[in-house]
Amino acid sequence: MLSDVMNHFGLHKEFDQTGYFDTAHHRYLIKEITAAIQKGRIIAFTGIVGSGKTKLLQQLRQTLKQENAVVVARSLAVDKARVTLPVLMRALAFDLATDDKALKLPKQPEDREHHIIALIAKRKKPAVLFCDDSHELHGNTLTKLKRLIEAVRDEGESLSIVLAGHPKLRDDLRRPTLEEIGARTEIFPFDGIQGQQKAYLEWLLNQCAKNKAQADAILTEEALELLTQSLVTPLQINHYLTLALEEAYQIGQKPVSADIVGNVLSITLNDPEPHLIRHGYNALSLARLINAKPAEIRAFLHSQLPPIREQELKEQLLKEGVPL
Repeated sequence: MLSDVMNHFGLHKEFDQTGYFDTAHHRYLIKEITAAIQKGRIIAFTGIVGSGKTKLLQQLRQTLKQENAVVVARSLAVDKARVTLPVLMRALAFDLATDDKALKLPKQPEDREHHIIALIAKRKKPAVLFCDDSHELHGNTLTKLKRLIEAVRDEGESLSIVLAGHPKLRDDLRRPTLEEIGARTEIFPFDGIQGQQKAYLEWLLNQCAKNKAQADAILTEEALELLTQSLVTPLQINHYLTLALEEAYQIGQKPVSADIVGNVLSITLNDPEPHLIRHGYNALSLARLINAKPAEIRAFLHSQLPPIREQELKEQLLKEGVPL
């Protein structure tokens, strides 16, 4: 956001630089996921794009590190579609190792597993590996992670894996083809701030405004209601609130009116394609799911197919659990 816009509305902090917005749902998930980690489990934590998964996981990792009851490791690899088990074991070793020598993984698979188990045993406490964007991991990698956990458990140690990703991850784990790992995974759907949008927006303004009086003067009540009724995630609220403030600044208006909010809200916000992308499904993944052509899926998403074929694809996708 431009500094002139921030000064106009009395803001001293960008919306994406705020702290951690806490709700009963957040606290419940942290408690339950922590309990699952202590048991040495596979955990799937899923939520739509922009729901606040990253901040909740940051809070969870911070809490675990403060309690010092488990060793916390994290995979930082960006291209998750290319991540394999050795890459994830490398991430584990990076945080488990206490010296450079222990960090070097053996080349042979059998030796790697023994090395990881020895590192966990040396730390004398359970270990947990966090992996973001896990909806992009290959099914074989997920299955091998399950077998790694079992190998660690068989040697009397404990390893948990926290798989964070879009709802597609939850849907994939429930498919019969991934039953080997899905049936052994504790799945925690994350609703983000749903039902708490107004409380979040008011908290956000209070966090970023120089004082409460300025926070109350940023939006009209009607504008606030329109934002909270139209949007469902922190990411959406931060984005469209910024657009509304910039639009209001250009015409010298303060507070921001509902008309300005209505002007900046995208008319395609809840169209099928962006809705599905928020859940982790793009045209290619949908095409693979039902053995169709990506071009046909794109035509389906834009209502460009003959009605009979459109209905056929819709039924196939609904059968696969896709949230149309």
